[in-house]
Amino acid sequence: MTATALKLTLNSPQATAHFASSLGAVLSPGDCVLLGGAIGSGKTHFARHLIQSLMAIPEDVPSPTFTLVQVYDTEKGEVWHSDLYRLTALDEIEELGLTEAFETAICLVEWPDRLGPLAPENALMLDFATDPDQEETRHLTATWTDPKWSKSLETLA
Repeated sequence: MTATALKLTLNSPQATAHFASSLGAVLSPGDCVLLGGAIGSGKTHFARHLIQSLMAIPEDVPSPTFTLVQVYDTEKGEVWHSDLYRLTALDEIEELGLTEAFETAICLVEWPDRLGPLAPENALMLDFATDPDQEETRHLTATWTDPKWSKSLETLA
């Protein structure tokens, strides 16, 4: 399959939050969003707003840097938010139950490079980059191979 890409510029934290909420509205169980980018590029900010947009009553959404996985019950079912930064082996990912969650939950994965061959083929990859000249601006590159993302992202872009 050929990868498709879309580039967006998000000019403020509010624009990032708005895009996250908009994407959350089109997700369903079995969808996986891989969040790449350097530390401080906006991955957790994005995930926090996406998750909160799916909650009947928004609650605090902490970074899962130390817990590795946080699971939230939302109106669309479970949302798994994972941060794989501290993981070093594939068997640690399987122990978390993440590979099963890819099939039954909405999954947001920070540091997806740690997934290696376990990365779902139908995932949407969002790569965040900071703008060297504008502190609050983020450049987002979305890539995917599954055609379902094309329709979803056309309406959001």
